[in-house]
Amino acid sequence: MNAVTLTALALIITCGGFASSEEPPSSARSREAIDRVRPELERQLVKMGARYGSPVFMRVFKEEAELEVWVDTGDHFVLFRTYEICAASGTLGPKQRRGDGQCPEGFYYVGSSGLNPRSTFHLSFDIGYPNEYDRQLGRTGSAIMVHGDCVSIGCFAMTDVGIEEIYALADAALRGGQPFFRVHVFPFRMTKRNMEAHRDSEWCGFWENLREGYDYFEAEGRPPDVRVARGRYVFAAS
Repeated sequence: MNAVTLTALALIITCGGFASSEEPPSSARSREAIDRVRPELERQLVKMGARYGSPVFMRVFKEEAELEVWVDTGDHFVLFRTYEICAASGTLGPKQRRGDGQCPEGFYYVGSSGLNPRSTFHLSFDIGYPNEYDRQLGRTGSAIMVHGDCVSIGCFAMTDVGIEEIYALADAALRGGQPFFRVHVFPFRMTKRNMEAHRDSEWCGFWENLREGYDYFEAEGRPPDVRVARGRYVFAAS
């Protein structure tokens, strides 16, 4: 096992992600959905200089109710599409305990085992909450999903049309060799104006730490590797 592989595995373990050589699970429902959306996705990806199966990266913005899917074109990630989150519960601020109705905030990872092609809510994937940061703070809860069916308690619910495209891109990336994809969840777009507007929040210090990861991607065009050290997220080149 080479040094790059060891580093990647250490990162996944640290941040509570998933690493697997197994192909993503499938079902008749997921196969039918993927077959339906794949031709148009392939056409759009070619226009962007990417391919179906290119690595993906996702960002979620709670206040704006948006989920972005970014695709790797080789040198950097390019925004493929922004999807409306049609239902989510809770308020701004991280999830802290099971049953609080909150959606998490932080840096998460999804591997093949996180995909659920037989979801009660059409199609879904588990974002990987709680990660190492959450566990160090004693945060509880599980099964925080991005899914369809447009209903949510603590998850990010999409339309069925939206989740089919998102799921197909994730499934293709994992089958194409991406060991996991990152999902970064923010309370809002972490601009200077938005940070100033929320400066009195009890979560301001936490959000400043999240903003470091947000700014890294904005500057570099590639999501950072994320570790947890002394109760903070720390970021480095991926």
